[in-house]
Amino acid sequence: MRIGLLQCDDVDEALQPRHGNYPAMFERLFTSVDPTVEFRVWRCLDGERPDDVDAVDAWMTTGSKHGVNDGDAWIEALCGFVRELWAAGKPLVGICFGHQLIARALGGEVVKSERGWGVGMSFNRLTRRAAWMEPWQESLDLVVSHQDQVVRMPEGASLLAESDFCPIYVMQVGETCLGVQGHPEFAKAYSADLMTRRRDVVPANRVREGLASLNAPVDDQVMARWILNFLRQANERRASRG
Repeated sequence: MRIGLLQCDDVDEALQPRHGNYPAMFERLFTSVDPTVEFRVWRCLDGERPDDVDAVDAWMTTGSKHGVNDGDAWIEALCGFVRELWAAGKPLVGICFGHQLIARALGGEVVKSERGWGVGMSFNRLTRRAAWMEPWQESLDLVVSHQDQVVRMPEGASLLAESDFCPIYVMQVGETCLGVQGHPEFAKAYSADLMTRRRDVVPANRVREGLASLNAPVDDQVMARWILNFLRQANERRASRG
């Protein structure tokens, strides 16, 4: 499967020697689950925009330090591309910023959460079992780093996972769009370094809690399998309809 990665940010230059940039993180995770997966990257943060929804088999977005409500030209252009993918029935998975981007582009609402920063591990309940959730488990625990949250899903969306901190943690819109607030591609070591790097903006108590939470197991491999299952099933349904 060829996946188009819509890159919406760069890893801080100081952290890249140890952790690499976002495309490398995605490639490491997903090829560890399926070595046949191939990525092609579009640097949307630089204004690069795909001109063909069928250039690849499926699409993903990275996270971003930017917010979907910032009004930047590249963000508005990317919202337009999300709507093109939706209209074409092309599968798209949004991670963190991408989750929020799908919500906003398709008529939902995203705000800066009054709960503040989510960092470290997040612990979530599955509210519905979808066919692509194999192997099945009732919880989903992933690394997070965000302030914004989806507070209203687009019309036709289904809630799949939630927590008290983030009530809309995973959502599916129709049969082709999946949004995940967490970062399955983030290693715990990167999460720790990122929190340390952001001590000037993330409250000290939240950093302490976030660092301590990294002792818990993470479901990055499970989420990666689920994402690839989702993309394949969406493509199979599209192909069967001609």
